[in-house]
Amino acid sequence: MDPQDRSGGRNPGQNDETPHHPKVVLVTGACRFLGGYLTARLAQNQSIDHVIAVDAIAPSKDLLRRMGRAEFVRADIRNPFIAKVIRNGDVDTVVHAAAASYAPRSGGKAALKELNVMGAIQLFAACQKAPSVRRVVLKSTSEVYGSSAHDPVLFTEDSSSRRPPGEGFARDSSDIEGYARGLARRRPDITLTILRLANMIGPAMDTALSRYLAGPVVPTIAGRDARLQLLHEQDALGALERATMAGKAGTFNVGASGIIMMSQAIRRAGRVPMPLPRFALAAVDSLVRATRYTELDREQLDYMSYGRVMDTTRMRNELGYSPRWSTAEAFDDYVRGRGMTPIIDPRWVRSMESRAVSAAQRWGR
Repeated sequence: MDPQDRSGGRNPGQNDETPHHPKVVLVTGACRFLGGYLTARLAQNQSIDHVIAVDAIAPSKDLLRRMGRAEFVRADIRNPFIAKVIRNGDVDTVVHAAAASYAPRSGGKAALKELNVMGAIQLFAACQKAPSVRRVVLKSTSEVYGSSAHDPVLFTEDSSSRRPPGEGFARDSSDIEGYARGLARRRPDITLTILRLANMIGPAMDTALSRYLAGPVVPTIAGRDARLQLLHEQDALGALERATMAGKAGTFNVGASGIIMMSQAIRRAGRVPMPLPRFALAAVDSLVRATRYTELDREQLDYMSYGRVMDTTRMRNELGYSPRWSTAEAFDDYVRGRGMTPIIDPRWVRSMESRAVSAAQRWGR
């Protein structure tokens, strides 16, 4: 398999026949937010006969209750046992939502790569050997595009980063996409859907971005104001559910409409920005904590400097999905849902911004 194969769009060897609804769906990462809630949604769909939820850890009682009629199987996808689960369950659709964006406290980045990449290799090998599998949906990320001062205004699915991601979640995700496309080449009867999700945010989802913006003082990179395109957690679930049911082959950017600047996000949350030189930012304790005791890598610092915005035309026109929340609405729902106490009242900030704009317009006349 070629982890550096980054072609977007339709997968090789796949046809355009109208797909049937899935009958037996297996979801990996079922004890994570997206995997767990997606399992619950699919279990409520009466057109699906059986939903199998897989994770290496046992779900909480609340999560297990939420999964309803879904069957939970405790299995590590790095173990060949996953092939037996797929074969014995006569699984026709696999949703791989298990890739983690932060390293475990023990093992660091090496353990993260082991979890992400080796797990994907074993899972896709199992899919390849199972004649029943006809559809694979991969939850990927916009981080495969990277962030730089030379980025296009909008990344399309056919875009590539100026340089391959060097490490961490971005590199893992790029490699996993390559392995998935390798599966599609060897099994052209399998429909492969890759969803590159924008940075997610919402009241319930815990991400490095949500933790970073939750602090009373937000360190920023002096002289930079990143463009942020976000995706509400519920829209991420909606896109995964749509991809699972639709069976549309291809790679799709998934993000909300509109953007906000990092400075706007900080003001809307009522936080206090603290501009720092880039070299100093890497050493800030609050950011180290925000990334769960792992060092900030180059990709994260680049994102905080420049942000990233994707073209989502293919998502709307081909996948047939449109997010309910705009970027600004998703961010505001995160602020409301977390009950964040503003350090600076956002209403006062917006009032001052409005007065400044009015004054500028008067002077312009």
